[in-house]
Amino acid sequence: MNKILILDFGSQYTQLIARRVRELGVYSEIQPYNYPLEKIKEFCPKGIILSGSPSSVLAKEAPRCDDSIFSLNIPVLGICYGLQLMTLILGGKVERGEKREFGSATIKILKENALFWNLPLDKPLKVWMSHGDRVIQLPPGFKLLATSENSPVAAMGDEKRQFWGVQFHPEVVHTPRGKKIFRNFLFRICQCKADWSMGSFMEYIIPKLREEVGKNKVVCALSGGVDSSVVAVLLHRAIGDKAHAIFVDNGLLRTGEAQEVKEVFTKKIPLNFHYVDKTKLFLKHLKGVIDPELKRKIIGNLFIDVFEQEAKKIKNVSFLAQGTLYPDVIESVSFKGPAAIIKSHHNVGGLPERMPLKLIEPLRELFKDEVRILARELGLPEVIIKRQPFPGPGLAIRIIGEVTPQRLSILRKADKIVLEEMRKANLYDTVWQSFAILLPIKTVGVMGDERTYQHVIALRVVESVDGMTADWARLPYNILERISNRIINEVSGINRVVYDISSKPPSTIEWE
Repeated sequence: MNKILILDFGSQYTQLIARRVRELGVYSEIQPYNYPLEKIKEFCPKGIILSGSPSSVLAKEAPRCDDSIFSLNIPVLGICYGLQLMTLILGGKVERGEKREFGSATIKILKENALFWNLPLDKPLKVWMSHGDRVIQLPPGFKLLATSENSPVAAMGDEKRQFWGVQFHPEVVHTPRGKKIFRNFLFRICQCKADWSMGSFMEYIIPKLREEVGKNKVVCALSGGVDSSVVAVLLHRAIGDKAHAIFVDNGLLRTGEAQEVKEVFTKKIPLNFHYVDKTKLFLKHLKGVIDPELKRKIIGNLFIDVFEQEAKKIKNVSFLAQGTLYPDVIESVSFKGPAAIIKSHHNVGGLPERMPLKLIEPLRELFKDEVRILARELGLPEVIIKRQPFPGPGLAIRIIGEVTPQRLSILRKADKIVLEEMRKANLYDTVWQSFAILLPIKTVGVMGDERTYQHVIALRVVESVDGMTADWARLPYNILERISNRIINEVSGINRVVYDISSKPPSTIEWE
């Protein structure tokens, strides 16, 4: 299988590079910028891509890869920071720009070359810039390929050694011909074959899981969402009854969710399925807790405790499998590059530091839409495949403030109405997520000519491709009206509904 290695210097766009490469049928993997040279050699990439970064390449502590990657006889593409770092390592010069160049720009391609093959020389090319430094002197052996108004070197290349660099970001949608540039790099420069798909991933991962587990047993944290369901089925295919899918009812689920999961994994897709009701345990430990990070940590620790207890009952269990995805990882912990920690996910940053069970996360490098494709390859039912993402901590982080049985009851009723109306309007499958949040405030209202002082529900509906970025959905007013009227009329204790119109970034999708 042909592979592309992406070295991450902390750019918010790094995951998009991986997406673009995979969309073109080539396997890509993201590793930290300081990934050891020996491991790079073991990986045997057909090409290496250096990502952008929030850092300045001129800073004292600027992240830097092993210079020897330029001695491996492997094509390298530097993007933004990656271009500047390549320039410094190979003998060129970079300086701080008089002003930052951020946003839409145009570049002029100066000559025909492999990277810009079949792109017009006679008209400007629209691109997306995001940088403060700029290259002022090319390294020896490089030729200037493109310029922009603020970047004397918008692209450069050394055709003999197959080193290429662009100052802009071809991975974002704001660079309309970016995919063409990646196609040229992959197929004209790296000589890759489009031999990767979710089907080939399945063929690759099942033997790998079988080898990793060996004669041991695995408990799989099954939530009923598409991610954990895919992991459970993959493990069942790889090791059969040595895989134990454990579904923990933590009392923080949506209406009817526990029963639905039982139905799927005992009748539609029979697995080695265990149902564990720990509602009282979770609610007891969450009593009085308001801080969202503490909620996540408590829930993450309790999950592990429960899985360990269940593993002891099963005996000879060495592994815990989870449906962790790349967006979970990038938000929780800077495991790839110098990116900022946004919040803990219970299946990543929410885990205790010392845990006797070894983790297996076969989907860790995948995006949600890729997992949905994989789910279809595995034959999972549409009710699982199309289920909207639901956070591991459940409704606990959709209740702002303390989690109590009464507040859970209010939120469940409101959330059920949201989902019912989205499905009735045929909008459920067209958005990324749609849900209700219970706010810790009360407002004055009037019901039946009487004054009320009751809770507020916030409605959150977003559109996204992979959860890394999202925009609020422009729902028709009549849908918003129906949802609002039903919640206020049918859910006791609510007298106001508001709609969240913030995007990610700067906001996150969930409120906590």
